[in-house]
Amino acid sequence: MTLTAACTPSTKRPPVPTTPDNAAGQPEPYFREAGVGPGVVCLHSNASTSGQWRALIDRLAPQFHVFAPDSYGAGKSPQWPSDRVISLRDEMELIEPVLSRAGSPLALIGHSYGAAVAFVTALANPRRVHAMALYEPTLFSLIDAETPAPNEAEGIRKAVADASVALDAGHQDAAAERFIDYWMGTGSWKQTPELRKSPIVASVTNVRRWAHALFTEPTPLTAFRSLDIPVLYMVGKRSTPSAHGVARLLTAALPRVEVVEFENLGHMGPITDPDLVNDVIAGFLERVEL
Repeated sequence: MTLTAACTPSTKRPPVPTTPDNAAGQPEPYFREAGVGPGVVCLHSNASTSGQWRALIDRLAPQFHVFAPDSYGAGKSPQWPSDRVISLRDEMELIEPVLSRAGSPLALIGHSYGAAVAFVTALANPRRVHAMALYEPTLFSLIDAETPAPNEAEGIRKAVADASVALDAGHQDAAAERFIDYWMGTGSWKQTPELRKSPIVASVTNVRRWAHALFTEPTPLTAFRSLDIPVLYMVGKRSTPSAHGVARLLTAALPRVEVVEFENLGHMGPITDPDLVNDVIAGFLERVEL
């Protein structure tokens, strides 16, 4: 397997969108890369791409070697190539070449679905992952394991069901509207710039796959008690009950957690207010030892 990336001999690599070439024909992620120093890998949310981390990459590149891959079916990464239902571990395996390139030790940054993938990755790589900064991981399986439905995850469960009905009827725009309005509030989709709508509409066809991975993740809550690394856990006070329910469980279980609540942000804080969130992430990474 050969990975190719353009870089300069200076102390700072410019951001370089990179598509690895795998001679064995295995799925490989598209990823962005910049900077030199300890490795930091940034994992994006659903209905998004690695592009959501552009400002953070620029912020961290003077001190860190920063990577941001696209997940399956997002941006320029390949679609999920199997008829088998996907798992978070499959997403972790897709980004393995990026993790290897980032070296060890490394830090993981994640938002929503990407933060859930980060947790699975950290548990599977305890010697490699030394810190995480996460914004509202969406491990809904933990809510269901604590309390059978109906529970705090009912809102997202209903949003996925409604979006799925719209997709089956051929209404991708309506599916995207239902999904985005759940996370950002009623009317948010109508206010979304047209230029941003197209990639979201394309990606929302994966909504059932995302939900399956998040609702069926088998890792029990007890496993997170063994995650003995610094974890910055960020929450938006204006977020949804499902995101807050996961936060309630994980922040009580993680042994070395620092919780930051943003008074005026919702679930999409890293996208709506990147400077505010990025300041907190950068400060955390400067404090931890990689």
